[in-house]
This record gives sequence, structure tokens and C-alpha cells, in this order.
Amino acid sequence: MKIICVGRNYVDHIQELSNERPKDPVIFLKPDTALLDQNSDFYYPSFSHDVHHEIELVFRIGKVGKNIEAKFAHKYVDGIGLGIDFTARDLQSKLKEKGLPWEKAKAFNGSAFVSAIRPLHEGEIDTSIPFHLDINGMTVQSGESNLMIWNIRELIADISQYFTLKTGDYIFTGTPAGVGPVKIGDCLSGYLYSDKLFDLNIS
Repeated sequence: MKIICVGRNYVDHIQELSNERPKDPVIFLKPDTALLDQNSDFYYPSFSHDVHHEIELVFRIGKVGKNIEAKFAHKYVDGIGLGIDFTARDLQSKLKEKGLPWEKAKAFNGSAFVSAIRPLHEGEIDTSIPFHLDINGMTVQSGESNLMIWNIRELIADISQYFTLKTGDYIFTGTPAGVGPVKIGDCLSGYLYSDKLFDLNIS
């Protein structure tokens, strides 16, 4: 199982971090040790003082494939859920300033929370899927899949050129605007459509 993440896939998030809009999908990986399931708390790491939340739609791969055409992408997805891409923003900034890789800030233990995954409904992959994140009862991020620069079909087609997709892999599809810090004691709640998929405590 691998965790494939997409960066800079929402224009409003690109603008809030003053990043350049990419010409191709920005892809990075997290190891399986980054995975945090819905029955666990997120423990604030000792090496950071500025961990940020990034809510994302997550798609689970249901069968092995490579060099997949976009029109066949739906055949390789068996579920949908929500994820939090936790980012140690202070550490990331220091690494980027030095031109160094920033996996330490993005791929540390527990940095990839994934909610329960439900089956993908027929045709759902081609609809606009709304989602949002609340912290302590207040909405801090909201998005819809139709606002992604590259949709899930396009992402699967691109990713599968470079990495063979395997059963159980997760694709994090990028975060909308509104990213910000979390603190110990916060409760994060994720909603897909109007359905709450998770409560996650920061410890």
C-alpha cells in the first residue's frame, strides 16, 4: 500500500500560499507509516510548532493498473473518503528555503489520516463532490471536486504513467483554501456531502 498525494490542485489554495500554478500535477508520496486510521488520535510531533490541517478527497484503488487511460479510470477506483494531509509548515518552510526535499514535513508518522472508505456510487466519479472540515464546530475548509485543476480521472491517468497502482493504494487529491494550524485539544470533523465521516482529536 502506498499513499499518493497531489499538491497545488486547487487555485484558491495556490493563491493563499503564493505558489506558482503548475503545468502538470504535482505528486509526492507518503510511506505506509504515515497512515493514521479513524480509530486513532493525531499526536502532535515534537519537532514542529506549526502543524497545519489540509482536508482532501481520498480515492482508494481497487485493482492493479498502469498506463491507465482517463476514460477507464473509474474501473480502478473502489472507494471514496476523506483525508487530512498534516503538514509541519515551519519545518517545510526551512527545508524549502534550503532547496531540500520536504518529506520530513509531509510524510512523518501519522501525517496521512484517512477516514472510513465507502463504495463509490456508479457515475459519482464524474459528479461534483462537496466536502468540508470543521474544527471545534466551526467550518475552516470547504471544497468541491469540480474545482480541482485535475480531476480524479486525469490524476489516475497521470500517476499511473510513473507508478503502478496497486489494490489498497490511496490517492489524496489536493486541498482547497483555508489550511491552518491545529493545536492540542482540537477536534477535527470531516464531512462528505452532508454526512460526517470522522471526528479526529489532536493530542
